Amino acid sequence: MKQKTLSNWLKLIVIVLAICGLVICLLILPVIGRNIALAENGEFDYAFWPWLIFLWLFALPCFAACVIGWKIAVNIGRDRSFCDENAKLISLIAILAAADSAFFFVGNIVMLFLNMSHPGIVLGSWLCVLIGAAISIGMACLSHLVRKAAKLQEENDLTV
Repeated sequence: MKQKTLSNWLKLIVIVLAICGLVICLLILPVIGRNIALAENGEFDYAFWPWLIFLWLFALPCFAACVIGWKIAVNIGRDRSFCDENAKLISLIAILAAADSAFFFVGNIVMLFLNMSHPGIVLGSWLCVLIGAAISIGMACLSHLVRKAAKLQEENDLTV
């Protein structure tokens, strides 16, 4: 597959992910949240907006990662797959994933202590935290490999 084709596919994937994220954040989460809040005669109605805002804040780093992914796709399209800039961008995604996982975990605990959540929700949220941690570790490893490949490519380019 050519660099330009790969770049276009990656851009398409980033666009689809961003659209799916917007649909989830702006349509699905409010509807599901409203149904949960109104269940049991509106017992948790007071927690609807705090939870929705919390989940929107949780989604912001995901959209930032989409922007970073777009920049990486542009670099790939310019035949700069293995460069320090891509390594730094991938490392930034790793940091965002780790910070977002920590924010989600702490936010769930805070919501529990504010009596706006259930212990089962906190336990279930650990799966999301583990997925975020796995993404963070995977991106950190990929960043390391891209950095090493960039060094090798630079040495190879200097060899005549």
